[in-house]
Parts: sequence; C-alpha cells; structure tokens
Amino acid sequence: MGRKPQKNDSLPGSLDMLILRTLSLRELHGYGIVQYLQQSSDNELLVEEGSLYPALQRLELNGWIEGAWGVTSSNRRARIYKITPAGRKQLAVETRKYARLTLAIARVMGEA
Repeated sequence: MGRKPQKNDSLPGSLDMLILRTLSLRELHGYGIVQYLQQSSDNELLVEEGSLYPALQRLELNGWIEGAWGVTSSNRRARIYKITPAGRKQLAVETRKYARLTLAIARVMGEA
C-alpha cells in the first residue's frame, strides 16, 4: 500500500525543469506528465492541475514545448506535448542551475 503524495511547496521553482525532463524522455499528455512525476518520485511529488496547465502553457509560449491534439492510449482526446530543440537547451540550462543550487544548499547544511 503506497502512501498518498503530498503537495510539495518547493515544486514551483522546479516544475518547468521537471516537465522538460519528462518530455525529453517521451511525448505525453498532461495527466501522463503528472503520473510520471508522481511515480518516478516514489509519490513525493504531487502536481495539481492548477500548477501543471499554466506551466505547460508558459513552456509552450516560450517555444520550449509543442502541443498537438491527439488520442491517448485509453482512446481519449488530449493535448500531447513534446519538447523542442529550444526546450532541450533550456533543460540543460535549468539542470546546471539546479545542480549549483543543490550543491550550495548542501554546503550550508554541512553535507558537502
């Protein structure tokens, strides 16, 4: 029996990076992104619709992802997202920033 994921307040600053990373692995619809993040984080990350869809819209407006209407594996109509070349570059930028930030936090916490 798995535990229920809890809302993660530190997620907003990382959400774009997590979505880009997810879409770098495969094209997905919004619910698929939520499921992937929850499963791959061992139920630590809960992304709510109120956060996900504005983030997807922002990423699409920035040209980092593209969305097109398609059909899911359960035969439902949904917007399917894929990462663009510009999105891959942005993911690399975000990944470097994340690595520097986590190292700095580890230093402050005395773990580095």
